[in-house]
Amino acid sequence: MEMRFPPVELPDAEALEKGRLLFAGQTDFVKGVVAMDGLPPADRLEVCFAGRSNVGKSSLINALTGRKGLARASNTPGRTQEINFFTAGDLYVVDLPGYGFANAPVAVVAKWQALLKSYLQGRPTLRRVFVLIDARHGAKAVDEEIMTLLDRSAVTFQAVMTKTDKVKGDALDAAMAATRTALARHPAAYPELILTSSEKGEGIETLRAVIATIEA
Repeated sequence: MEMRFPPVELPDAEALEKGRLLFAGQTDFVKGVVAMDGLPPADRLEVCFAGRSNVGKSSLINALTGRKGLARASNTPGRTQEINFFTAGDLYVVDLPGYGFANAPVAVVAKWQALLKSYLQGRPTLRRVFVLIDARHGAKAVDEEIMTLLDRSAVTFQAVMTKTDKVKGDALDAAMAATRTALARHPAAYPELILTSSEKGEGIETLRAVIATIEA
């Protein structure tokens, strides 16, 4: 029986080169947004990264862009409360606030979760959300909450397993199985997984190629 949500195959040379070129140029921070009226013009394709706090989102964006300090990795999970926009060529790369645990007052958490929902439901140039899943744990209930929101928003999302260097063998297989089970419940889920390790650089070229070949 064919496996559902298999790891994405290594892209061909043309796609890999397209991904390399996309992120080989200047990558800049544009702005941090705390309200919908602060969003930059929707004048280009954009992809965004979502994940629960401490999943390694900032580290992945830094590895993707080849700029170590572009996205700030915090020692305090949940501290980032803004939607951060970066440019890579003619693309917006968007870093969403971490969800789940947050070391912040309840009212503050509620405010930025509302912003997150408004953005996902109302951004016409958003083509794909990459939902980051910690390979040590697999998809959790809090991840499925964002997946459900993406289903309702009709926004395609693709699961990206992070920190794959931290777990091997049966443990990784179990985490991937749990993630596949979760994804099968969500019609907006893209049918392939991407496996990455920011620390080791594994899967980064593949992720670049996937982004570079997303159709407008």
